[in-house]
Parts: sequence; structure tokens; C-alpha cells
Amino acid sequence: MTNSAHRFQETTSSPQPGYVTRTLLRWLMRPARVAAVEVLSQHFRMVDLEGEALKGIAWAVGQKLQISMGTGLTARTYTPIYWDAERGRTRLLAFAHGDGPGSRWADALREGDSCQFFGPRRSLDFSGLEAPMVLFGDETSFALAAALRAIPRSRVSLILEATDIAESRPVLAAIGLGDATLIARATDDAHLTAASVEVATQAAGGAYFVLTGKARSIQHVSRVLKTEGVGSSRVKAKAYWAPGKVGLD
Repeated sequence: MTNSAHRFQETTSSPQPGYVTRTLLRWLMRPARVAAVEVLSQHFRMVDLEGEALKGIAWAVGQKLQISMGTGLTARTYTPIYWDAERGRTRLLAFAHGDGPGSRWADALREGDSCQFFGPRRSLDFSGLEAPMVLFGDETSFALAAALRAIPRSRVSLILEATDIAESRPVLAAIGLGDATLIARATDDAHLTAASVEVATQAAGGAYFVLTGKARSIQHVSRVLKTEGVGSSRVKAKAYWAPGKVGLD
């Protein structure tokens, strides 16, 4: 992954997985159908999945779902926005974070396509957190923010860094997060000073903090919270990505 969003690239045909890989996929993955794809912007796709394998799932906000990219055992991780266990339906927000398998998968996705998934599995556990909460993150955190806001009586403030504010703002508005505080990302991370000020103003109010997104940004904000006297019991952190690395979550 890279630390900036790039244009979707044309997909190319990929070799079909071999027998061993197909067998592993049958053991690990379950099938779903793409019920709908909504293009929210150049880099964001809202994806609804449905299927029998999605029924009867005891899903919790913060859990992750891994989707096979269709080539070997390559998969990408997504945070469901909601899960309807009775109808067998879930919703994902796909963000093209660089020119990788996830970006190409989202770009090529069409209603009626089939896919395979694994999960949901634990990623962030919110069972011990109480309102109010402050979520710090970036474009990869938008889906988690929407899921948290959907919890009845939740009070969640959003502080989000973004590469393209003009693109991110209408996307957030489309998923009910139009009041989020957006901070334009700088290549030298100078914007984290402004992010720290926003976070520090929330520290004295007894809020719980959820730190997600880019690993380096999380480290910076964590240090700010420690300086402000926020104990570790009030902080949950999960790095979704770092430049040059994959598979963080």
C-alpha cells in the first residue's frame, strides 16, 4: 500500500488458481453474491454482499471480513458497516488505496458477481467502551466510523486525515458522516500537528479514543494522548496500513 490514493487501473486477466489453492479456498472461504455496487467517487465504492453463508452470523461492530481477490490466496480486509443476519446481507466500503489487488477488485466489481469471504473475525472489540468516543483515522476508517455511528445512542466524534478533502467530504456525507473533522494530509506529516490539537481538545472530557488508519499517524496521536494524561484503558488502536506493507489487519 502507499500513503496516497491513485487512479483505479484497468484490470488484466489473472491465472486461475491451482487445485491445492482451490481446495484451501473451499475450506476457508464461503461464497457471497454482489447485490449492489454504488460508485461514491473516483476511489470509493459502496458494496453490498448477500448470500446464505451470510445468514445467522453473530457479527459485532469492529470485526473484519476478508475477501478473496480471486488470485491464489490473496485477500483484502474490510470493516462491515452493517450486517443483516436474517436476510444474509452486509455492506462494505471499498477504498482504492494504491494500485493493488484491492483497488483492481473494487474497480471491476459489478452487481451479480460472485466472491468468497472469510470471517467475520475480531479486529477491534468495543464491548468495554462507553460513550462518548473519539475516532481518529483516515479513508480506511470511514466504514468503521459509519458502523460506530449506527450503534443506538452512540456519541462518536470523528477526526480524520485525508489525502483529498474535496473527494472525501461528499463521500462522508453520503454515509451520514458529514460532520466529521477532516484534516488534509501533508507529505511530510506536518498535518499531524493540527490533528494533535483536535485530539487534545477531546482528552479532558473523559472520552474513549479509537485510533485507526496509518500506523505512523496512530503512533503520533498515541504520544499526544499520553502527554495529555489519557490512560491506556481509554485507548484502542489498530493500524490498518503502513507505506510498503500489507496484511497489517
